Amino acid sequence: MQTAKIVADPEFRIGEVDPRLFGSFLEHLGRAIYGGIYEPEHPISDDMGFRRDVIELVRELDVPVVRYPGGNFVSGYNWLDGVGPKERRPKRLDLAWKTLETNAVGTDEFCEWARRAGVGVYMAVNLGEGGINEARSLVEYCNHPGGSLYSDMRIANGRRQPHDIKLWCLGNEMDAPWQLGHKNADDYGKLAATTAAAMKWVDPTIELVACGSSHRGMPTFGDWEATVLDHTYDAVDYLSLHQYYFCDPVKAPPPLDTYFPQEPVPLGTYLAKPILMDDFIRSVVATCDYVRAKKRAKKHMYLAFDEWNTWNPRAGDLQGVNDNPWQVAPPLFEAPYTHQDALVVGLMLITLLRHADRVKIACMAQLVNTIAPIRTVAGGGAVRETIFYPLLHTSRLGRGTVLDLQVRSPHYENDEFDTVPMLDAVATLNEAREEVTIFAVNRSQDGPLPLEGDLRGVAGYGVVEHLVMEHADPRAVNTVEQPDTVVPHNRGDASLADGRLTATLPKLSWNVIRLSKAAGR
Repeated sequence: MQTAKIVADPEFRIGEVDPRLFGSFLEHLGRAIYGGIYEPEHPISDDMGFRRDVIELVRELDVPVVRYPGGNFVSGYNWLDGVGPKERRPKRLDLAWKTLETNAVGTDEFCEWARRAGVGVYMAVNLGEGGINEARSLVEYCNHPGGSLYSDMRIANGRRQPHDIKLWCLGNEMDAPWQLGHKNADDYGKLAATTAAAMKWVDPTIELVACGSSHRGMPTFGDWEATVLDHTYDAVDYLSLHQYYFCDPVKAPPPLDTYFPQEPVPLGTYLAKPILMDDFIRSVVATCDYVRAKKRAKKHMYLAFDEWNTWNPRAGDLQGVNDNPWQVAPPLFEAPYTHQDALVVGLMLITLLRHADRVKIACMAQLVNTIAPIRTVAGGGAVRETIFYPLLHTSRLGRGTVLDLQVRSPHYENDEFDTVPMLDAVATLNEAREEVTIFAVNRSQDGPLPLEGDLRGVAGYGVVEHLVMEHADPRAVNTVEQPDTVVPHNRGDASLADGRLTATLPKLSWNVIRLSKAAGR
């Protein structure tokens, strides 16, 4: 195997990491809310019915912000259904997922859960069947101190202090035919701009996110972004991106049949998918900068990659709700995550960090049970899925400044991508802690990858630890019975001497190499 090489120097930087890059998402979907964060009958739930073990795992991940309440769900959701006395709240048909919504958890409950979990709230408003009045009223309910209709309603509901939510998104996937009230770009852009103005009139301190295309494969992609930004550029602060990558096929009904893969994806191709994510971000940045130039605007438009993950849907997930609709919180999209999924998630996190100059917010979708890093058992324990660990490592160690890491790597041949680098890596500098962290994935299925690094720019540093996550079976999973089947170990062999880094990256491995000035003394 040829040697991969990297060069890192603190003088050459990409940008500062916004802590919200390590955010997540909770939708009223499957068991994400009911049976995920909220299970009043569980023996260790708190006084409000929130599972304490889940809160502890969320705190372990150090998640800074969670998007809520959707997702497709929000386009049919009236927030007024979820406030006030629970016994008076209506039960509604959720058309997005063909389930029954009890509204036992609503705005106030979720904001209280967020406080207990130590996360910020990123609130979505309904621009599907909802509109301007509903959105501005929700801002008033959440953020106005009192003396008005909706702020006094919040106080009467037992929440004297405002929730003070600073980040809001204007609808969800509004170009998608599966979205209730989906729109063309011109109609959505006009609605988003007028809604944004009304929301900021209520609270000028909030930040707003406009919807980009539902994913890069949409026929609307590109033209949608340009048209929406033409209407909203001066009114919003971020544009959203969504992307999932799949490995296994699923026979989905229209219109989702074009969204999920119909054939198995080879491992080499699956591991290369984040290359598309990199190009996706560059394309959207280019569109944002085109509109900026066209408008002769001073501000740059930043990005919110507020849905991303790998996803292994099972045919039964969709068939179950179609054959037996209107259940309360049926399990949906709970296929266990594999070791190879964790590698792709690590590669996606590397990609997000590499674009930290423009991607300021990102939300792994989702947080609990439904395509999530945390899985719970009703009445039982909670499991860290394989994808939990790359998010944990980057969230804990990837804050600070992203360095402009230079990478030279051997490649492998691939039918879809031509050639794919064995190594993908990124490095961050935490100046306050005097630490540099390198995150790296070895895509090779054949053997270990020798790594050499020129780190003379951080002369005097030493290796603190070299964490490795590897497994002989790419499809190994963590279960309730065997929760530690795929976990990181600290037996990596990285060393640093005279500014020269050497390490061996095992085949199909996620690696975290942490360096510090203290260790070099």
